[in-house]
Amino acid sequence: MAGRTIVIGDIHGCYDELTELLEKVAPGASDRVVAVGDLLVKGEKNRAVLDLFMSDKRFSSVLGNHDRAILRYWTGETGALKKKQAKAAAELKKGQGRYAAYLQALPAQIDLGSHLVVHAGVRPGVALDAQSIEDLTELRTLGSDRTNREGVPWYEVYNGEKIVLFGHWPASPPRRGPRAIGLDTGCVYGYDLTAYIIESDEFVSVKAHRAYDVPNDPGMIAGLLRRSKKLALKSIRRIRKVKA
Repeated sequence: MAGRTIVIGDIHGCYDELTELLEKVAPGASDRVVAVGDLLVKGEKNRAVLDLFMSDKRFSSVLGNHDRAILRYWTGETGALKKKQAKAAAELKKGQGRYAAYLQALPAQIDLGSHLVVHAGVRPGVALDAQSIEDLTELRTLGSDRTNREGVPWYEVYNGEKIVLFGHWPASPPRRGPRAIGLDTGCVYGYDLTAYIIESDEFVSVKAHRAYDVPNDPGMIAGLLRRSKKLALKSIRRIRKVKA
């Protein structure tokens, strides 16, 4: 029996949620687990995430923008890291050499036949083998600034042969395009960690244990506030029941 292909959204060091999601999807010996990148940064257990991916041959990942930033810092291509990247790099200082070697070996794309896994996106009209590493790890919208959240999302325009599975730009529910499926559902921001099983066209998610960071996206911030308000109201109701 052919195995399943389980593609997981941005993990960002959220190891506890990752193991909970893996328990839920229960990968078998013939299954394959593929991550959309950003294994690291913002969450608290970056080492544990990398150790898991490095120790299990069923697991693979593309390179994410935060993974790439740390790698470039370690190899001397850039002289500075953002605060949260620096914190993750410090956590990985012991064993840095083997972690750097692992990140160095991560591809920017993983071709799954009918589907293609990248971290951020692909630029429509550009051949897959001609995509820039910057677009593959940072693209959100089309225009002069690939990182801009305002503008035409690349996935609304892309209509290529392969269905692209991507992360980078968190949203709950997942972002969708004619031929693209977003899998970053904002676990590190207190939302969900999501897997997509290609063969059954099935989404599987687990709730974040907590918010580890605050998102930059205004829509996600508003969503977190709504969610916090609902949780607060539930807590008040429980307290009132206990007192009654």
